[in-house]
Amino acid sequence: MTLSRSCRISPSALYGAVALGALLALSVTPVPAGEAHHTAITEDQVEWQPGPPTLPAGAQIAVLHGNPAEEGQFVFRLKFPAGYVIAPHRHLKEEHVTVVSGGFGMATGETYDRSTAPILPPGSFVRIPVGTAHFAWADEETVVQLNGIGPFGVEYVNPKDDPRTN
Repeated sequence: MTLSRSCRISPSALYGAVALGALLALSVTPVPAGEAHHTAITEDQVEWQPGPPTLPAGAQIAVLHGNPAEEGQFVFRLKFPAGYVIAPHRHLKEEHVTVVSGGFGMATGETYDRSTAPILPPGSFVRIPVGTAHFAWADEETVVQLNGIGPFGVEYVNPKDDPRTN
């Protein structure tokens, strides 16, 4: 037994499907010639270095993608020892922070006040808009990942808190 069924597509549905297909085709970003298909870094391959001079001593950094000091996208991780504090500061670019391990305290404001925010557990995400004063702390060893667009810089609310001037 053979079943046959007539299928008719309305012109508006057809135009919508064509438009969606064209949009998807245009939105695909080609991989530049000579660039690897993707990058994979396992936890044991993360290369920790002493933290940048914009942070108090004790932090460590591992750049996973790009260069935070140059134009373009970057991804890096910061490892903080227990008891670490970053005084109120701002950035000229938006900051995206994901807690990888430990617990991370982060709050907005020009005055350091831990009571204004809870400790964020692993998997938490924070978006800090351009120019927003904020501060951070870690009660235990903590790793966070920052994603952003460079060049990335730090401007402390109180210049006396800037480790580059001490």
